[in-house]
Amino acid sequence: MTQKLKESGTSENKMGVMPVGRLLVQMSLPMMISMLVQALYNIVDSIFVAQISEKALTAVSLAFPIQSLIIAVSTGTGVGINALLSKRLGQKDFQGVNKSAGNGVFLFIISFIVFIILGIIVPRPYFQSQTNDPEIVEYGVQYMTVILTVSPGCFMAILFERLLQSTGLTVLSMVSQLTGAIFNIIFDPILIFGYLGFPAMGITGAAVATVLGQIAAAIISIILNIKKNKEISFSLRYIKPDKRVIADIYKVGVPSILLASIGSVMTYFLNLILGSFSMTAVTIFGVYFKLQSFIFMPIFGMNNGLVPIIAYNFGAQKKKRIIDTIFVGIKISVGIMIIGTLVFELFPAQLLSLFNASDEMIAQGCPALRIIGIHFPIAAVCICLFSVFQALGQGVYSMIGSFVRQLIVLLPAAWLLSLTGSLTNVWWAFPIAEVSSLLTAFFFMKKAHAKYIKNMPD
Repeated sequence: MTQKLKESGTSENKMGVMPVGRLLVQMSLPMMISMLVQALYNIVDSIFVAQISEKALTAVSLAFPIQSLIIAVSTGTGVGINALLSKRLGQKDFQGVNKSAGNGVFLFIISFIVFIILGIIVPRPYFQSQTNDPEIVEYGVQYMTVILTVSPGCFMAILFERLLQSTGLTVLSMVSQLTGAIFNIIFDPILIFGYLGFPAMGITGAAVATVLGQIAAAIISIILNIKKNKEISFSLRYIKPDKRVIADIYKVGVPSILLASIGSVMTYFLNLILGSFSMTAVTIFGVYFKLQSFIFMPIFGMNNGLVPIIAYNFGAQKKKRIIDTIFVGIKISVGIMIIGTLVFELFPAQLLSLFNASDEMIAQGCPALRIIGIHFPIAAVCICLFSVFQALGQGVYSMIGSFVRQLIVLLPAAWLLSLTGSLTNVWWAFPIAEVSSLLTAFFFMKKAHAKYIKNMPD
């Protein structure tokens, strides 16, 4: 064990002693801010793409499930690493901390190699399966090829940001995320429209700006870990794969990956349902995802702080701190989501106008945003409880809940409502599905409390 690890074990990590409310805000606020900037980037990116044409915006909307799959694999694996590493910190198992980090690096290298191969094979048949419009297909192939074949930056940025988060260095994680997001926002117009002597690359420029931002974030997060993360010893010997550690990571990580991947499957098939009405409907759905990310991203940022706190105190067997963290997290999340609902209800036309929306898109999109926005506060509770399951090492509960919501309820409900011939009716599938998700979350929370929390000593 290195000297710095010995030194790090002489005092309790703040996740075990700081008052819960202040701790959650301190750990989550930097990530919430950085996630807001990332969400702003997503919106700005689409605003710039919309200036090319509505078909270009449609292509980016159709590419969303594959982009979500990259995020699903990287963040899902990251959640597994985060939960295991924080638990080992709580147990004062510093050798386990290092093995968790090292095996995480190994898993991410394997993951991005797979996506590079997919980037060579998948884009054209993927877009041709969703539209016969050759212009949309070409836009989509150009965009997705870059996103997939230059995905290492995304994977490494997320991995090393998670390592910072899992040891409580959330401010440094924010620095990395902000670097990537701001880099994207600056280079989007430059590369899309050809400013400052750069060639005008169109939709390819949007993709290049995205991956360059990811690479910048990865470089910053790696440097910050090496220089500032004193609770992890970075050494090549820890990258050697360990079956037991990998199994522990994927015990939480695989359900988390599947949980997020279910969203990709749902989006793909919902695009097909919406495409039976018009490609404008598909574009509205894509715009909705960009807009809702500005509401949901702060919640996900808060939960990135919530998971290591609960995992640490689960390892340390501190019952009251676990329960307090859950309730504080839910209160904050619901408050944010109520604001989001009000924005969607009161200003749908203004939101759509940001994306150079046609009169037809505004007419179809306003009722869509108002109906979907109803479910935001319910979603806040579900997201928090699903994060609790991940922190307790029971990510399978989250996976089942998401499976119920998106595949068992949302898609069938959307398909059945589409048979009415009314596009407006289809959007009601979202509130219906969220209620089912809430009931599932409550059921599993009762089980998790009885099994893992109720009988803790304090």
